Amino acid sequence: MTDAYIYDAIRTPRGKGRKDGALHEVTAARLSAVTLNALKDRNNLDGHAVEDVIWGNVTQVGEQGGCLARTAVLASDLDESIPGLAINRFCASGLEAVNLAANQVRGGGGDAYIAGGVEMMGRVAMGSDGAAIAVDPSIAMETYFVPQGISADIIATEYGFSRDDADALAMESQARAKAAWDDNRFAGSIITVKDRNGLTILDTDEYMRPGTDMQTLGSLKPAFKEMGEVMPGFDQIALMKYPHLEAINHIHHAGNSSGIVDGSAALLIGNKAFGEARGLKPRARIRATCKIGTDPTIMLTGPVPATEKILADSGMSIGDIDLFEVNEAFSSVVLRFMQAFDVDHGKVNVNGGAIAMGHPLGATGAMIIGTLLDELERSGKGTGLATLCVASGMGAATIIERV
Repeated sequence: MTDAYIYDAIRTPRGKGRKDGALHEVTAARLSAVTLNALKDRNNLDGHAVEDVIWGNVTQVGEQGGCLARTAVLASDLDESIPGLAINRFCASGLEAVNLAANQVRGGGGDAYIAGGVEMMGRVAMGSDGAAIAVDPSIAMETYFVPQGISADIIATEYGFSRDDADALAMESQARAKAAWDDNRFAGSIITVKDRNGLTILDTDEYMRPGTDMQTLGSLKPAFKEMGEVMPGFDQIALMKYPHLEAINHIHHAGNSSGIVDGSAALLIGNKAFGEARGLKPRARIRATCKIGTDPTIMLTGPVPATEKILADSGMSIGDIDLFEVNEAFSSVVLRFMQAFDVDHGKVNVNGGAIAMGHPLGATGAMIIGTLLDELERSGKGTGLATLCVASGMGAATIIERV
């Protein structure tokens, strides 16, 4: 099987996903084009340089609808002979785009691909495309559907995580993200978003709250308590599925959950011959990829079985991994991952995560691969694993090793 290499990885800064966010006036197609153009220019990609653009985006409706990947290609400076494939594996869409591209290269389905994703959460609201698992009563009842926030609180209840545990992880995410920006650790991969006149719109992650402390977080009310206990009674549904819990401990709020933001990211993935023909040096080899389905009610535990699977498939152990990127969808997701594998927090999300910088759904998976690669190079370490939980009960993971 042919090796698949990462030649480049870039991302935009994350903008606040609301009307006063810096990227609010930028469409998904336009931000995607900005990202594709930056990758093209950095690597001198002319003509039919890549086989395809595989692009993740979750809420595929309105201006994010249709085949956004192809629209982005046409809006960019890439050659029109390059097609586009839009994919949706919810929060793992960006990572799945990378994995699909890598496996196409490994299987001989083309020399190179661009893979990544975008989400403009301030312009296209999360969930506005509808979801049968949530709105079709026959499916929702059969699967014991509850919203993701309730699922995060179920994890906390099942595995014994307290409000203080969740808040401490969130505070550390903020501190690490600030330290990373202060130390210019993202400088090699961040692209500045400019308007048509060349003026800077955004050049740094604007969602961060670096002054966050335990007192600030402690003042926030649980975000999903009312939803669970009063509104449709989702706690009752959860307890029907997990009667041993007795009650759901609601510990999550806006400060220890991922932020709603806008952003885009892209990777250039190819075989050895692709790089040699263009004078490009590979930065990492994609060693293994995987995806898995999990319990749809607790929903967000996917990083654990996905990691177990990818390690087994690759013949590796948890001790073989130097660094981990575990998407901070909610604090309990990361806490459960570290608990399950007895991994020290010093190896996980060392430059902060989505709690501090935000989670632009379709782009995040590609973003954390880039962050992982940057940190492997900065620290001189060799092997990293990126993984995300996925709505409706799935998980995805990727192992890369530095070249």
